[in-house]
Amino acid sequence: MSRGKFITLEGGEGVGKSTNLKFITQWLTDHNIPFIQTREPGGTPLAEQLRELLLAKRDEPVDSTAELLMVFAARAQHLVQVIVPALERGEWVICDRFTDATYAYQGGGRQLDRSLIEQLEKTVQGELRPDKVLLLDLDPEIGLERAARTGAADRFESEHLAFFHRVRNAYRERAGASPSRYAIVDASQSLERVQRDLGQELERLL
Repeated sequence: MSRGKFITLEGGEGVGKSTNLKFITQWLTDHNIPFIQTREPGGTPLAEQLRELLLAKRDEPVDSTAELLMVFAARAQHLVQVIVPALERGEWVICDRFTDATYAYQGGGRQLDRSLIEQLEKTVQGELRPDKVLLLDLDPEIGLERAARTGAADRFESEHLAFFHRVRNAYRERAGASPSRYAIVDASQSLERVQRDLGQELERLL
């Protein structure tokens, strides 16, 4: 049995990940491809508890390194319990965010040392990387306006605008460094055009 494909959907706040995840899973269903859908942080009971800790607003300042370690703790559990077994069964994995989000939010947004993220990535993931990263790219000001319509802001969504510009820049830098593995999709387009672009990228993986 051949290994499944590992696809991640990335982007800042308000880029339309939830809507486009539905499109991707429907595309996989229509093409009779066995798959699982999951998310980060999260994907297992323990990882979901860590997600709640990461997103909750609190009076106590959260140290950036502590935040990073929680992200990778959740990822370690997620990989062992969910992602790797699914890939080994030959299923495709579509994941709402993965390690690129860590480089963007903790590396770019929090301005943590990238070498620390690289060390944890190697320790937790070994050589495992997504086969394709679908990056929904959008001006943070537009994205935050969209996100504000969906409900109360969590701890990350409450950050200042400069934080999200750093997040976007970090995502774009990573995509520019490995253009064959990343697909940047302009999320300011109409939904029809965004999903046309996503569909074309998925076709290339067949």
